[in-house]
Formats: sequence, C-alpha cells, structure tokens
Amino acid sequence: MRFEGTESYVATDDLMMAVNAAVTLARPLLVKGEPGTGKTQLAREIAAALKRPFYDWAIKSTTKAQHGLYEYDAVSRLRDSQLGNEAVKDIRNYIIKGKLWEAFDSETQPVLLIDEIDKADIEFPNDLLRELDQMEFYVHETRETVKAKHRPIILITSNNEKELPDAFLRRCFFHYIRFPDKDTMAKIVDVHFPNLKKNLLQEAMEVFFGLRDLPGLKKKPSTSELLDWLKLLVAEDIDPAVLREASGKKTLPPLYGALLKNEADVHLFERVAFMARRSN
Repeated sequence: MRFEGTESYVATDDLMMAVNAAVTLARPLLVKGEPGTGKTQLAREIAAALKRPFYDWAIKSTTKAQHGLYEYDAVSRLRDSQLGNEAVKDIRNYIIKGKLWEAFDSETQPVLLIDEIDKADIEFPNDLLRELDQMEFYVHETRETVKAKHRPIILITSNNEKELPDAFLRRCFFHYIRFPDKDTMAKIVDVHFPNLKKNLLQEAMEVFFGLRDLPGLKKKPSTSELLDWLKLLVAEDIDPAVLREASGKKTLPPLYGALLKNEADVHLFERVAFMARRSN
C-alpha cells in the first residue's frame, strides 16, 4: 500500500514520495519543518490511510530512551513484598512496557510516532540506534530479548531545537516540510472549511501571508494558527471588507491574537505599519 494523503490531510507530491520512500527502505522518516506545518498529524494520517495501529511517543526534556523500551517499577514490588502480595513472585508484573515495546508487540505492522525528538537530551537519539537498526532490545530484569513482530513504520519529528547526531541521521530518510504556498494553503483551508466564502478566504490569505512576510517577526503565524483565525472570523461573522480595510490601512487585523503570539511581534507590526502610513 502507498500513502497518497487523506481526505483530511493535504500532502504534497514530495511529501508523499518521502513517506513511501521511507517505507520502501524500512528506515525511520525524519520530518522537520516550522511548528504548525502538520508534522505530528502526518503520522496519524499515515496510520489511518494504511489502516495500521498507531503508537504515539511524545518526547519531553526529561525523556530517556529507556522510557520507550520499558521501566521497572521497583517501588511497587517492594511495597507488594512488604504486604505479602503473591505478584512479587513474578518480576514481569513490575515491567511497564514503553511505546516502542508496544509497537514491537503489534500483530500487524504499526505506525510509531516519535514526536519532537529534539526536546530530549543530545544522547537520546544515539541511545536508540541499536533498537531502530535491529528492531530488538534486551530486558535485563527478565533476561529476555524482545523482538519486533513487524518492523514499524517510524516517523520522527523535529523542530530543529538542537542538532541530531550524524550516526542517527544516517539511519533516517529525511524530509523538510516547506511552508505551504498560497495554492496549497487554499486546499488545506478547503478541507477544514469547505463552505468558506471565497472573498473572505482571499482577504484572510492576504492578511496572513502579509504578516508572514513581515521582516523581524519572532514567530511567524503557522497553518494551525491560520485555521484558528478563520474559525474565529466565521464565528464572529467578520465582513471581508474589514480585513481589506485593515490590510489597506496597515492596521492590526481583527482577532489578531490568533496569529501573533507575543507582544514583541505586535509592537513590530505597529511600528512597521506606522512607518508605512507616514511614507504614504
């Protein structure tokens, strides 16, 4: 089966090619791109399109590679031992499976998302090299080797917060999700708002891409923020003429808080707009 996007996810040709190439090579697909470009959602859509089980391993700054394999709950075992619980006789009762182990146990080929790998310690990717290569790991407490029943389709996302090791990158197929152009963005919006008035979409897109083109923004508005903003515009029944006027007069658009997420960017827009009005 090949991934060709879904009804709820607009995938470009190069993105579909990257997904299918990673599946063919049986390598993890490392996806980078601006926050809000659909990296995390891509994994869910692949699982839905290919009808595969989905496992989501969300990485935090405190996450260790071991957490994805398993954890041994020694505290619970000690407590149960003190209480005379029969469960203490089998150490397996205190082995907590991680997302990687759960994916390895799947009866059909699953999709495993390792989300925002760059949040973890720099050694985290290297600590997973053998598991991702050999599709197995050793459980020291039970002295057994866990092997994947089926090699998972693995998608790894990164927001480029830190560089990933070369040894890890060598084992991945890489794809950078470029920010959608206006035509692609219109298709994405149509998926979420199929009945959106064309004039409202046109004016909203002009405002949105105008903000993104503003030099010096600390955080450019993303696809997800555009969708949130459009939802508010529809809910508040904002007239497209209001957006056109804001764009023409270089003033903040209505409900701009859905697009600009810090005061520095708001002040930057106001300064640039003020200078533009003075020059006119």
